Amino acid sequence: MSDEVVRKGKVVYMTYSVLDEHGRIMGQQDLPTGYVHGAGSGLFEEIERALEGHRVGDRVEAQLTPEAAFGPHDPNLVIVEALENVPPPFRRLGAEAEFQNEQGEVLTFRVVQIKDGQVTLDGNHPLAGQNATCVVDIVSIRDATPEEMASGFPAEQGPPVLH
Repeated sequence: MSDEVVRKGKVVYMTYSVLDEHGRIMGQQDLPTGYVHGAGSGLFEEIERALEGHRVGDRVEAQLTPEAAFGPHDPNLVIVEALENVPPPFRRLGAEAEFQNEQGEVLTFRVVQIKDGQVTLDGNHPLAGQNATCVVDIVSIRDATPEEMASGFPAEQGPPVLH
């Protein structure tokens, strides 16, 4: 086992689960994903702070507030539409539809309720407005190259999911 610790300038590989306020798994990464600690990778600051000083094999929990992670719930991102106005592929719970706003941003809306002839679509992140817990298992740690420090990411993979 390595005696390396998580600190600035280290490439850290981890697996993780994101739990909602009720302990339900809302997201999970079982294949190791990496980032460069202290290099602006976009990983939530609470997770990076919680990992600081830990070693390979450690399990670390980070508490995430809505403000620090998935944001507040925005009621303007909830649309209620008559069922007959919704195309058939989107008339089921969990269906996702993408819409482009006036600024050209693509937003993904999920069907969260079908009731009384109406479909409710929500463009908020499923954890918006909630506290969450991220449970991280540290898989490996190594020194980052100058290129990796500049990008914030290991050379052999893209950005982590939790940003």
